[in-house]
Amino acid sequence: MKRPADFLVDRILYRDGLMLVIDKPAGLPVHAKPGSQKGEGGESLEDYFDGLRFGLPRPPALAHRLDRDTTGCLILGRHPKALRKLHKLFFEGAIDKTYWAICRGVPERPSGTINVPLKKGTQKAGWKMSVAQADDAEAQDAVTTYRTLKVKDGVSFIEAKPKTGRTHQIRVHLAYIGAPIIGDPLYGDLSAEDRAQPVMLHARRVVIPISKNKDAVVVEAPPPEWMEPYFQMLGM
Repeated sequence: MKRPADFLVDRILYRDGLMLVIDKPAGLPVHAKPGSQKGEGGESLEDYFDGLRFGLPRPPALAHRLDRDTTGCLILGRHPKALRKLHKLFFEGAIDKTYWAICRGVPERPSGTINVPLKKGTQKAGWKMSVAQADDAEAQDAVTTYRTLKVKDGVSFIEAKPKTGRTHQIRVHLAYIGAPIIGDPLYGDLSAEDRAQPVMLHARRVVIPISKNKDAVVVEAPPPEWMEPYFQMLGM
């Protein structure tokens, strides 16, 4: 059963004349599968953008993407000019993005930069990203900085900041340093119990310098309820 047409209105974190920032729910891809027509390819977040016009002649559009099961800050441009500006800011790396992740395992170093290229590969169950050699023709540069904020009983609470925008980048990079995200169905060495959890990756904060004459817009999304037991366990 589809959600009410205006269900995203209650998830708006920020709104002005140029953009919206919404708190993306888990379980919905941001758009339908490539090549599918509207109403085909399964339910997606874009199906509900028409309810976010607020008087404008067209619905907002995605300025970037989040994975299906990642929650938190998702930026939408409200009209084509704003969308072009947001795309330019993303391309230039000017939008600061902070993610929270609850991971199984503890990184050897409490903080650092993961500068490891990635590539897309296919397998029987579909496709996934993997670490690539630098000289691989299909390799894409991928850089993530991270800080380990809390550790207890083999569980780490990590703040990650992607400096590039590769698919599944944070998920692959944290698994690479020995701290796969709990709930991740694809990456890292996780138990069946950990795999069965919701994906513990949340787009916590964005800083958007949308205007040259004003301070950057800072937006934070509250973490999903399924992270709370881990926060309590970690003494937060």
